[in-house]
Amino acid sequence: MNLLKKVYCRVFQFCLKIGMYFIPFPSPELITGEASTTRIKDILIKRNIKRVLIVTDNNLFSLGLLNKMLDSFKESNVEYVMYKDVVPNPTITNIEEGLKLYKENSCEAIVAFGGGSPMDTAKGIGARVARPKKEISKMKGLLKVARKLPLLIAVPTTAGTGSETTVAAVISNPITHEKYPINDPKLVPSYAVLDPTLIVGLPGKVTSTTGMDALTHAVEAYIGNCNTRKTKKSAILAIKLIFENLEETYNHPNNLEARNNMLIASYHAGVAFTRAYVGYVHAIAHTLGGFYGVPHGLANSILLPVVLEKFGKSVYKKLAELSDIVNLTDKNLSNEEKAKAFIEEIKKMNSRMGIPSTIKGTIKDEDIPLMVKRADEEGNPLYPVPRLMGKEEFVEIIESIRE
Repeated sequence: MNLLKKVYCRVFQFCLKIGMYFIPFPSPELITGEASTTRIKDILIKRNIKRVLIVTDNNLFSLGLLNKMLDSFKESNVEYVMYKDVVPNPTITNIEEGLKLYKENSCEAIVAFGGGSPMDTAKGIGARVARPKKEISKMKGLLKVARKLPLLIAVPTTAGTGSETTVAAVISNPITHEKYPINDPKLVPSYAVLDPTLIVGLPGKVTSTTGMDALTHAVEAYIGNCNTRKTKKSAILAIKLIFENLEETYNHPNNLEARNNMLIASYHAGVAFTRAYVGYVHAIAHTLGGFYGVPHGLANSILLPVVLEKFGKSVYKKLAELSDIVNLTDKNLSNEEKAKAFIEEIKKMNSRMGIPSTIKGTIKDEDIPLMVKRADEEGNPLYPVPRLMGKEEFVEIIESIRE
C-alpha cells in the first residue's frame, strides 16, 4: 500500500473514531433463560402488535426449534406469517421475498430466529420497510439506513455471529458474487432472546465454527485502533468465555451452562465489534462467502491465525495481553513469545475441533484479482486494523489458505 493511501486510511479512521462518540449505539433489551422464547408474546401483546413476520430457515423449522414460540403465539392470539427460505450467505432475493410477505400480510414487527443468516435477512427486510424507495444495494456501507425499523426481535440459535446486538447486516448478491456489510445503528434489534436450550443440539461443525466466529469478532475488535473502555471490556469477557467453554460445548453438546456461556460470549463479542469494528479477517472471509458460499464462521476460523501472523509485531503487545488474560503462557515471557503462543493456540483449537487450516480445491486463479479488489475496498479505509495491508498481502493470504 502506498504512503498516500495509508495516510488517507488513518485520517479516515481517526475521524470515524472521533465521530463514533457522537453516534448513539443502542443495546437490545436482553431476555435470557430456558424457554425464554415463550416470553416474546408478552412483548408483542404489550405493544399491541397483532401480526408478526418470522424470518428463519427450513432446517430450523423442520427441527421443531420454533414450536414453543409458535405455540405461545397461538395461545395468545398473536398472528404470524413465516418466511423460512433464508439461505446461508443471505441474498437480496431473500430480503425482497420477505419484504413482500411483510407487506402482503400487514405485519407490524419482525422476529429473526436463527443464526446470522436469518438475522441479517430480517435486518435487511426491516431496512426496506423503513426505506421502501431505497434498494438494499444502496444501503451498503455506513449510515445509509437512517430510519427507524419496525420492532425487531432477534433469537440466536448459534453462539457466534452476535448479530442480535450489532449494527451490521451482511448481504450477498448472487449475480455479481459480491458480499457486503450494511452498518447502521438503526439495525440493532430492540430485543435479544438468549435461550440456551435452542443450541443444545447443534452439530459439532456448527458449534466449532460459529464459536470461532465469535472469537474472531472479539479478537479483531480488541487489536484494532478504535477501542473504547467498554469495547475492550466486552472483548475480554467474550474471549475468556470462549476459551473456557467452546471446546466444552463441542465435546459435551448437552452442557447447558457452557452453551449459555457461549451465548453470552457471542453477545459481548458483538457488543465489542459493533463499536470497535472488525478487520481484514472479515474483509477476506466475505469474499469467500460471496464467491463460493463458504460459511462465514468456517472462513473466519481458517483466516484468523493467518491474518494475525501477517500483522506481525504490530499485534504482539495486545495478543500478549490476551495470552495473559486466558492464562496461556508464563507471564515472564516476551510479548512476541506470548503473542505467537496465542496464535498457535487458536490453530490448536481449530485442529482439536476438526476445523481445517485451508480451503482446498475451491479458490480459482481467475477469481483472485476481483476477490482482492473487493476485500481491499471493504477493509480500506473502514477497518481500523493495527497494521495496514494492501492488495499484494491479501493475495498472499488467499494463496496461503488454498494450499
